[in-house]
Amino acid sequence: MKISFENVDKVSALLTLNIEKADYEEKVKNALKDFSKKASLPGFRPGKVPASLIQKRFGAEIKAEEINKLLSEEINKYIRENKINMLAEPLPNEEKTPAIDFETQDDFTFAFDIALAPEFDAKLSKKDKLTYYDIKVDDALVDQQVQSYCQRGGQHVKAESYQAGDMVKGTLTQFNTKNNTLEGGITVEDAVMLPEYMKNDKEKAKFEGAKLGDVITFNPAKAYKDNATELASLLHITKEEAEGMKSNFNFQVSEILRFEPAKPSQELFDQVLGKGAVKSEEEFRQFIANDIKKNFNTEAEYQFIQDLRDHIIKRIGEVEFPEAILKRFMKLRNQDKDESYVEDNFKQSLPELLWHLAKEQICDQLEIKVEHEDVLETAKTFTRIQFAQYGMVNLPEESVTSYAAEMLKNEQQAQGLVERTVENKLAAKAKEAITLKVKEVTIEEFRKLTEKKD
Repeated sequence: MKISFENVDKVSALLTLNIEKADYEEKVKNALKDFSKKASLPGFRPGKVPASLIQKRFGAEIKAEEINKLLSEEINKYIRENKINMLAEPLPNEEKTPAIDFETQDDFTFAFDIALAPEFDAKLSKKDKLTYYDIKVDDALVDQQVQSYCQRGGQHVKAESYQAGDMVKGTLTQFNTKNNTLEGGITVEDAVMLPEYMKNDKEKAKFEGAKLGDVITFNPAKAYKDNATELASLLHITKEEAEGMKSNFNFQVSEILRFEPAKPSQELFDQVLGKGAVKSEEEFRQFIANDIKKNFNTEAEYQFIQDLRDHIIKRIGEVEFPEAILKRFMKLRNQDKDESYVEDNFKQSLPELLWHLAKEQICDQLEIKVEHEDVLETAKTFTRIQFAQYGMVNLPEESVTSYAAEMLKNEQQAQGLVERTVENKLAAKAKEAITLKVKEVTIEEFRKLTEKKD
């Protein structure tokens, strides 16, 4: 077999393979023998089909299959041994590949277009200078989180008189135009309202200071500004019926419920973090501060990677890509998309491709390797963050691991987690390789900085 590699320009090449009969003959013979052992044709027992018939019926197909296998092996071997920094996959060059007939030909020529990675230097040194933002956690942030947990752990308690924000329960009775009970009208027992959310201040004011047993006359249509959906829900009628509702109603207060947040106590600490995880308010606040700091560190690390990316791409400057070959490859990979897809998306994919290549260089330089356990840890971190948003901050380790493992079964999610893991490791090593200035900022200052950069 003869293989030739010719640079067409700086970023593309032509790989040509000349295959002779001697290169594949033995492989085809062995493949035909294996096929004969299992072949079954009408009139013959399995494995007893004559070799001549096998050759006639399936010879060209098996020959083509073995030659294609050989092609793939030899191309991969050549690229690996010659350390060709290739983008995408080799694409057949139909113009340079003569017509093929597997039945009659013995010798073949195959030509492939190769997209080469552009040459540039992305390696890090102390000449590279970046700022790392250390987001500080202050008492006000901890107070907010404590209050949030107290709200989640709170409960409704019975009250004797109404205050803004209370929930009232009672019986609603429809009035006629003379403000007397309407015979056959609407009656709703155990009606529930939050007067604070009424949209008419005059109607809302009628509930101020109301006590158990009080009877309040108000107009639901005015209170909710003729919102048919809210009226239908309150009065247990259809939306169509609610649209014509203008009546006043009596509301007799039977119960007033006031929401009281929980107080910082051992009961709350155990509820949020698990029994005995902390034993004082000071420890509770310290746990919260540490948790906030972990989340802030995740944001700071992400921003550092974005800043590093921008810095490296700017330092590299303009590079030439084998656009024609890459567009062909992109079209091949997106055959379900319309004709405009490649033109609409190609240009914006190049910075991402450049950063991907730059990361590979930096990872080689800093000897960064990613194992499955590293990716699992990243998935577990994301799992904890997700559940923390719902106040679940003390999940058992086995539950976190199980949920993270499920995430990794999703190919798209797994790829994203691999990329994030690479970048996390890269960020840690890059800080040591460059000149780093650490700047302490508040979360508000950090948000403003990142908004400007976006």
